[in-house]
Amino acid sequence: MPTIRAADALARRLHAAGCRHAFGMPGGEVLTLVDALESAGIRFHLAKHENAAAFMAEGAWHRTGAPGILVATVGPGALNGVNAVANAHQDRVPLIVLAGAVDPDEVQTYTHQVLDQQAVFRPITKASFALVEGAAHVIADKALAIATEGRSGPVHIDVPISVADAQVPDAIPPHRRPAVSVAPVGADLDTARAWLGEARRPVMIAGLDAVNEGAGDALRAFAERHGVPVITTYKAKGLLPEDHPLALGGAGLSPKADRHLLPFLEAADLILCVGYDPIEMRTGWRDPWSPDTTRVIDVTAEPNHHYMHQSSLNIIASCAPTLAALSEGVAPVETWPGGDIETLRQALGEAFPADEDWGPASIIDTCRTALPKDTLATVDSGAHRILLSQMWRCQEPRGLMQSSALCTMGCALPLAIGAKLASPDRPVVAFTGDAGFLMVAGELATARELGLACIFVVFVDASLALIELKQRGRQMPNRGVDFDRHDFAAMGRAFGGEGHTVTSRAELRDALNAAQTSDTFTVIAAQIERGAYDGRI
Repeated sequence: MPTIRAADALARRLHAAGCRHAFGMPGGEVLTLVDALESAGIRFHLAKHENAAAFMAEGAWHRTGAPGILVATVGPGALNGVNAVANAHQDRVPLIVLAGAVDPDEVQTYTHQVLDQQAVFRPITKASFALVEGAAHVIADKALAIATEGRSGPVHIDVPISVADAQVPDAIPPHRRPAVSVAPVGADLDTARAWLGEARRPVMIAGLDAVNEGAGDALRAFAERHGVPVITTYKAKGLLPEDHPLALGGAGLSPKADRHLLPFLEAADLILCVGYDPIEMRTGWRDPWSPDTTRVIDVTAEPNHHYMHQSSLNIIASCAPTLAALSEGVAPVETWPGGDIETLRQALGEAFPADEDWGPASIIDTCRTALPKDTLATVDSGAHRILLSQMWRCQEPRGLMQSSALCTMGCALPLAIGAKLASPDRPVVAFTGDAGFLMVAGELATARELGLACIFVVFVDASLALIELKQRGRQMPNRGVDFDRHDFAAMGRAFGGEGHTVTSRAELRDALNAAQTSDTFTVIAAQIERGAYDGRI
């Protein structure tokens, strides 16, 4: 029987799953693996740091739907990716982590760069494997199934040097068929239908499970049929287009938004949690209702072991089929007859005004109006993310990409690179604070080498603004949160891109217009005052 390398068996299975991009930094231990990926039709992209490479892989997944691939060499290479792998675990990202490893027999008499990588990755992945030649095909199939089914997440595979080159049969065993979507049946479904028919003030909270299951169309049809307004988590923005009259925008981080959204939930007589994963939420969303006094239906991919809230009915099923089953036979009725939905929409708009002459809100507003409606956006962690997540209107799922569970800094720039690489015909803008930008500025070289015309908007206030705001809120002295105002536009030019420093709406519009016609990336350094977020988030 013909044979291939075990690394080829792994790479071909990834290609069959739709993977076309891999990101990382090679070392001697992964040379066969990189060669196998390229031979299988998966392009390997050299990043400048494994942490950023994993976020590039996530950005590509958001656009293609195929699992992301991170390639890291043994030891320090693999450990450099730990933060982004943990982020993938919490943000439900299907990421295949391929790490070089020293051969098991070598480990017994060799110590250089040797550590138990599986012990490192097990707590932050859905599964960890060590590739063995006799099960190379099976491990590849298992890894993809585990990464993509249920709640998505990362899977780690250690690839020992000799195993990557080992010959295995060139005969792919049958792949495991994906699990089918399921809908509830029985008495609980009858109860849920009865509650829906009786509800006059229903509200829906939609989250990550609904996004990953592609339930947007079903959600919209259900909301429109039954007059149910929709709140989303930040990563679920766009499941219902945010200019829709039933869209109440995103929730999760802003106390200012919560002051309007939480009372609305208290007034509801039925709360539908559709794929709502509270890992994105903060303490204000812990037990925001009582299932003893409010009817709450939870539709999730996994049982509730988080205890952030409890529900009257817990349904472990797929979002779209459940909404269809729930709606069947239930006649639409008039809901929220007092105009409460539009009143809330207006209140939320007034809470985040865009009419300031200059500042973070006007930067977001100017970008949203100057850039095409189909622009894809990414945003880094920080005060600007809270404001942008409330103000940036999404017309489609994954229109705003961010780290919303682990909230890790330095993600926006590499997310934008991965998204632009996978969707080269879409405009892509990354919003980042100056501190987060400094963490990953070297990846500007990656953007240049890949020929990507991304737009990187940097909020420059020379401070860890969100932490400084919390520091002042606790009446603590200013310590460890300030740094110098660096010339970020010059950094962009130094790496072969365009660079602009702006201090007004007009200058920002000019820079954005120039960026949209440029054949390289653009860094726009938007100078704002310290304390510019006070009272805004």
